[in-house]
Amino acid sequence: MTIENIIARGAADAVKALYGADVDPQTLMPSATKKEFEGDMTVVVFPVLKMSRKAPEATANEIGEWMAANVPAVEKFNAVKGFLNLSVSRNYWLDLLQAIAADQDFGLRKADENSDLVMVEYSSPNTNKPLHLGHVRNNLLGYSLACILEANGHKVVKTNIVNDRGIHICKSMLAWQKWGDGVTPESAEKKGDHLIGDFYVAFDRHFKDEVRELMERDGLSEEEAKEKSPLMAEAREMLRKWEQGDPEVRALWEKMNSWVYAGFDETYRRLGVSFDKIYYESDTYLEGKDLVLKGLDGGMMYRKEDGSVWADLTAEGLDHKLLLRADGTSVYMTQDIGTAKLRYQDYPIDKMVYVVGNEQNYHFQVLSLLLDRLGFKWGKDLVHFSYGMVELPEGKMKSREGTVVDADDLIDTMIGSAAEMSAERFADMSPEEAAEVSRMVGLGALKYFLLKVDPRKNMLFNPKESIDFNGNTGPFIQYTYARIRSVLRKAEGFDPAAPVTGVPNDKEAVLIRKIDDFRNAVADAGRTYSPALVANYAYDLAKEYNQFYHDYSILREEDADVRNQRLLISWVVARTLRSAMSLLGIEMPERM
Repeated sequence: MTIENIIARGAADAVKALYGADVDPQTLMPSATKKEFEGDMTVVVFPVLKMSRKAPEATANEIGEWMAANVPAVEKFNAVKGFLNLSVSRNYWLDLLQAIAADQDFGLRKADENSDLVMVEYSSPNTNKPLHLGHVRNNLLGYSLACILEANGHKVVKTNIVNDRGIHICKSMLAWQKWGDGVTPESAEKKGDHLIGDFYVAFDRHFKDEVRELMERDGLSEEEAKEKSPLMAEAREMLRKWEQGDPEVRALWEKMNSWVYAGFDETYRRLGVSFDKIYYESDTYLEGKDLVLKGLDGGMMYRKEDGSVWADLTAEGLDHKLLLRADGTSVYMTQDIGTAKLRYQDYPIDKMVYVVGNEQNYHFQVLSLLLDRLGFKWGKDLVHFSYGMVELPEGKMKSREGTVVDADDLIDTMIGSAAEMSAERFADMSPEEAAEVSRMVGLGALKYFLLKVDPRKNMLFNPKESIDFNGNTGPFIQYTYARIRSVLRKAEGFDPAAPVTGVPNDKEAVLIRKIDDFRNAVADAGRTYSPALVANYAYDLAKEYNQFYHDYSILREEDADVRNQRLLISWVVARTLRSAMSLLGIEMPERM
């Protein structure tokens, strides 16, 4: 139980004892005492004046006297009108510190057989290009959210849906046939996803040249030229052959996709993200089509004269949604319905969380209604984890033009920058250890910078700012952790399980309370789907510890009781920082 809950419960017990009235402790939940007043926690007593039938200050004094006598955590109090300022006992902070130290899973709840099963979908790449900066934010948010939900006692399944079919895939395939000259990732000495992305860009370049030529030669408008493009006609024909199961087209598709998957796996490994189950749209789109046709038969959908199938959502305040085109082919919505069906067959889902950018807000409003209409019990309550876009100082990225920030290049750049900035810090390390610490710091900088921002906001990613060793950055928190580990290595005979008997001073009490806030940070992050709350908690804790480290001696403290208490505080801070950062997928180096 947190100190806030202890105080609220004690205040409610005081009201019961003094005035014979029951009151919900939540109405007496304290806040931090303002700096100009003495005390740690303040309870506002105005909600109980009808019960006490006394003036606000008199009521506050009576409740304070009762709590000082009956609540061990309360040492003393003062009343200012209707505000009851309570000073928390220093012994309480010491007991709390030792209780936290003894709890190896502090702040983290474990799932049991009664826990809800939450499925989190993230990544959702296309097999016509490598992962880019936008995918990086998606993957990091999804993976961190899954970790946070697990830390809140849910059973979690991490899933990915790969967009492996459609006209965009055929564009890369056709370009490889025309201009690839049989090249493979091995012969090109290039990752497969990068190789295929090159051909996607090549298709767009040739397509634009062809459109320009048609416009100049035949006097066509741009739209007319695009419609009459022979290159685009070939891509559409390839898609038709794929949907008809043409052996040659399918064989090429499988070969090129296998190159891409190998590239994706390598990038996922480097990012430190993983999945429990991967679904493919080539397997799900027919399932979705089948469900839509059953919904049509059941009167949940309707067919237009041209043969297309639609859902009428006007009763829910939306519009009419296309589900099957006139030629019978499916749209993205149909594919998502099919994927939902397969997932529900595979897992007893209680809640589904889709990590997808905010440009798809309307899509998930519609999907929620359709899944509920089709009988998926979690459909109406699905969560669209809608996050903002990430941009660079240079502006937006465009895949077709090859101007995206490639994920692998970004990782390499971050690790290289960490190595360059930390060369002097790592001078006493072996080359292997220095390279490993550079990897942790570079990726820690990238992950923290992308996760510390409210996920619902658009953000500007500045690599130079992210890798600073000062301020609200991953490397600052990692360095704080490494500093503590260095102190502990030098502390001969320190045992975190040994009892401590010192009395925490004001600064130490503040730090212990900040450690205790980890529980609230994890719970709030799980409730609001915001890894940023954990990230900024870690920064606040690191900052608080560094002030403590600057103001007080630890290893040179002559009083053994005080020294051991400060070592224990340091040990618990390090463990809490490691736990918090692990929820963000960030590793912590032992030395820096």
